[in-house]
Amino acid sequence: MKEYTIGYALCGSFCTFRNSISQIKKLIKNGFKIVPIMSFNAASTDTKFGKSSDFKQEIEDICNRKIICTIPDAEPIGPKKMVDVLAICPCTGNTLGKLCNAITDTPVIMAAKSHLRIQRPVVIALATNDALGASAQNIGKAINTKNIFFVPLKQDDPENKPQSLVANFDLLEKTINMAMTNTQIQPLFL
Repeated sequence: MKEYTIGYALCGSFCTFRNSISQIKKLIKNGFKIVPIMSFNAASTDTKFGKSSDFKQEIEDICNRKIICTIPDAEPIGPKKMVDVLAICPCTGNTLGKLCNAITDTPVIMAAKSHLRIQRPVVIALATNDALGASAQNIGKAINTKNIFFVPLKQDDPENKPQSLVANFDLLEKTINMAMTNTQIQPLFL
């Protein structure tokens, strides 16, 4: 297994941040280099799950580098070939919708657009309450888009949130490795 430089982008699915940060630690432990990126909301919103400043400090300490939090700082990711693969973990339904409809108004979407334009893989670890509702069309669109790969998805609470899907974050590293060989991990839905 080759060790890659991963652009690791976090969006505002705040309830999954702890799980996402443990994946960053795991990837670094396994020899990967991480370039952290955060959406405007992820970088600035305090929630019941924690303060944005605490999450940012923790991620910067783990990665030993500053988080990319602006559109101008994210734009060179593609042209400068700063990363081998871009993982959006977590990716909200909002971010997926913007990616599928070319709305480039956050650092995460700029990073993805910049990376896709040089034909490199983007891995999406989706976490959204409307995956089987309003976001379903964007999932279908993204699945059929060259160089976009999904971490396998499962219903996280079918009884109380029947339209919600969350990626199995434990399959992130395997999905990244397969994406680097232009292969979508299967099964996609668990």
